[in-house]
Amino acid sequence: MMFDGINLLGALFGAIASFAFGAAWYGVLGKAWRAAAGLTPEQTRLTFPKLMLAFVCQFLMAFIFAGVIYHVDGTSIRAGVISGVLLWTGIILTTHIVNHRFQNRPWSLTLIDSGHWFGVLMIQGVVIGAVGSWPSTT
Repeated sequence: MMFDGINLLGALFGAIASFAFGAAWYGVLGKAWRAAAGLTPEQTRLTFPKLMLAFVCQFLMAFIFAGVIYHVDGTSIRAGVISGVLLWTGIILTTHIVNHRFQNRPWSLTLIDSGHWFGVLMIQGVVIGAVGSWPSTT
C-alpha cells in the first residue's frame, strides 16, 4: 500500500509501536519528567483527547518519516535507522537543547524528552524499513 513511495502500513505500524514505546518510556520516567518539567500529576493527567492527539501526531510523524526514508535511500531498515539518527541529531536534539536552555529547564528534561524521541525515530525507522522491504504482492 503505497502513496508516492510512502508505505502507509509501515507508517501505521511505526506509529503504533512508537506510541507504545512512549507509554513505556514515560511510564518509567514519568516522575523524573514531571519534576524536571516543573509539573504536577494533576497537570499531566492523561485524557482520551490528549492520547488521540498524541497518536495522530505519531502517525503524521511516521508518515512523513516514511517519505523521507523512501526519498533518501529507498525503504530499508538501514535507511530508516540512518535517517532516524540524522533527523534526531540535527533537528530534535538541537531543538530541545535550544528550547530548554531558553526556558531555563534542567538538562534532565532535555535527556528524557530527547531520549524519548530518539527511541521513537529508531522504532519508526526499523518498522517502516522492515515493512517497506516486505515482498510486494502486486
